[in-house]
Amino acid sequence: EVQLVESGGGLVQAGGSLRLSCVASGFTFDDYAIGWFRQAPGKERDGVSCLSGSDGQTYYATAVKGRFTISSDNAKNTVYLQMNNLKPEDTAVYYCAADRGPGFDPTIYEYTYWGQGTQVTVSS
Repeated sequence: EVQLVESGGGLVQAGGSLRLSCVASGFTFDDYAIGWFRQAPGKERDGVSCLSGSDGQTYYATAVKGRFTISSDNAKNTVYLQMNNLKPEDTAVYYCAADRGPGFDPTIYEYTYWGQGTQVTVSS
């Protein structure tokens, strides 16, 4: 059974940083795409950053390029999202998601497995 458990959300001032963690179980990173999505109140859920487990390719939404970094520790079955220079518009519930593929680009492919989400609030 695939399970994804996020942590690391919280309240931070604009310009600050947070690191989200997602501990995965029930699958091997090498065989899956895994990534982060977010949903702000009244908006659709969008892909933020995703990682191809097979070749390490990454996707970043335009709004977070240069500020967010996705990484993984395969030995710990954990994927991270380092978020720097946070802005109030980054406020959302952040979800970890995984899918067996064939691709990882969240603008093209649907993700099957989802965590419960963690709230990130950025104050101005």
